Amino acid sequence: MTDPREFLVTLDGLRSEAQSLLTAVPAGEDLDPVSASLIRLAVHAAVSTLDTAGIDRAIRAALDAGASAAQVHETLVVVSGLGVHSLMEGSRRVLDAVVERGDGPSEQLDDERIAMRDRFQGDDPYWVGFEQEVPGFLDALLRLSPEAYQAFFDYCAVPWRTGAVRGRVKELMSMASDATPTHRYLPGMRLHLKNAVKLGASRTAILHALDIAAAAPSHPGVPAAG
Repeated sequence: MTDPREFLVTLDGLRSEAQSLLTAVPAGEDLDPVSASLIRLAVHAAVSTLDTAGIDRAIRAALDAGASAAQVHETLVVVSGLGVHSLMEGSRRVLDAVVERGDGPSEQLDDERIAMRDRFQGDDPYWVGFEQEVPGFLDALLRLSPEAYQAFFDYCAVPWRTGAVRGRVKELMSMASDATPTHRYLPGMRLHLKNAVKLGASRTAILHALDIAAAAPSHPGVPAAG
């Protein structure tokens, strides 16, 4: 088995993986100007890029294309969730480490945690697909910190409750943010691509979003105010 520490995720590899998931997806229509502008804003605003000059340009371009202030800001709320990848990749490893030392939580969930899992996950097929891409994360988070588990669901739900941007565009901007040169988070890219397809995104639109992602700059650093 390949040691994951030796596996390098490249932009070409991301593109290849995306194309393999799109073989049965119709070419369809391209991104409309508003959607393309919001996805461009997302990749510049993502924490792994945080290109402030690019954010300024992308905000103006999105407004010029006809996006509303609510859509522009909701885009920022969507990509601000990128920080949860620290939890996704870290929580499972913390649980493995403490179990290995004999200090892990009980294998049997208590009643409070079972009730939380039923409330937030239940039998929703979305979380079944999520588990396939990030196996063990939600269980580890629930066992280690019910507070963080609830916060994860509460925060990630915000842009879906406000609903200024169509669902498939939110999935495309999330996919694109995961595919930027300075992030390259394959589990998230796969998850959001599949979700975008389920919501009606075409192959042409998905590949366009990946082109926008690939053109995102490296993180330039953020100067102090004033």
